[in-house]
Amino acid sequence: MATAFPDLSALVADPHTTYARLREAGPVHRVTGPDGSPVWVVTRYADVRQLLADPRLSLDKTHRLPEHYSGFTLPPALDANLLNMDPPDHTRIRRLVTKAFTPGRVERMRPGIQALAEQLLDAVADRGRADLVAAYAAPLPITVICDLLGVPHDSRRDFRDWTDALVAPDPTNPGAAKQAVVAMLAYFPRLIADKRRMPGNDLLTDLIDVRDDGDRLTEDELTSLAFLILVAGYENTVQLIGTAVLALLDHPDQLAALRDDPARIDDAVEEIARYDGPALLAIRRFPTQDVEAGGVTIPAGETVMLSLASANRDPARFPEPDRLDLDRRENGHLALGHGIHYCVGAPLARLETRIAVSTLLRRFPALELDVPRDDLRWRPSMRARGLVALPVRF
Repeated sequence: MATAFPDLSALVADPHTTYARLREAGPVHRVTGPDGSPVWVVTRYADVRQLLADPRLSLDKTHRLPEHYSGFTLPPALDANLLNMDPPDHTRIRRLVTKAFTPGRVERMRPGIQALAEQLLDAVADRGRADLVAAYAAPLPITVICDLLGVPHDSRRDFRDWTDALVAPDPTNPGAAKQAVVAMLAYFPRLIADKRRMPGNDLLTDLIDVRDDGDRLTEDELTSLAFLILVAGYENTVQLIGTAVLALLDHPDQLAALRDDPARIDDAVEEIARYDGPALLAIRRFPTQDVEAGGVTIPAGETVMLSLASANRDPARFPEPDRLDLDRRENGHLALGHGIHYCVGAPLARLETRIAVSTLLRRFPALELDVPRDDLRWRPSMRARGLVALPVRF
């Protein structure tokens, strides 16, 4: 008998307490999801890490039991992306993406990201206060992603609106997400066609041109990849920047240590990703055969959710896991995944967060919350964790 999934409002407000109770009660739980379908939630680090890399857990929805899963389905041209694929299709497309989305490309973006961070803070510096989500954490990654893909400036406002409609649905406008999907489905093929006619110095042009032994990406694969890069690149980074700033404000000793030694920003970002990463759960998976985890057998075809947030606070892996500690060594967090589905955009997300946080702390040394801590609100999602707003004064 499946028990009810933890109340969404409680999960959003305090996921770590909720997952700690589940983790202590057992490694694997069969629960009833918000849509009424049964879901297996895996909570402990060793099991989550193992299953993230287990080829028996498929991302391909054809392996699901239809009566046990009623998730939102994208049109085929957007659905054919890396988050819905297994090898060999996943291997082929990821290899092509990796050839275009290189570490060198990411590093060359550093000066532009730094200039953008300075520009966004210039715009609020004289006010003495700002909502860091609206003024900084959100516009920075959407601008970076649009630059990366080569999106014209006159389309960028639409891009942010579409992405917000998908990652932060408005309960008063339930049709907005579908409208955003329709708009993207119409826009991306036009953008790809424009890049074919007039190639640019951008990732989308390179993805159009990339080859591997004669292999290349199809039109639907290009469209779905552009969609995935936009949505995932925006959502994860805006949430990581916001929670990073809040985590440091919540831990004045760690904030002071980072101010005293700004070179520790890399350690800070890794520890914050462990402590309060943007994804509570990894993308759903479907066993292609019965799989055992933590002594529990999960039947083939059922929906499995691996709790990254719970794994990253597992005391069996991390001493004092509920404490933010920039001196933590051998971090090994799973915030960006593990195995063949490890986040392809992780280097860019890390770079953006390092620049955003370090620039903010340098520019505004007296940064503090502008509202009581308990007044902060979180986006209503069981999968991802992000602030609605982060009012600060400086």
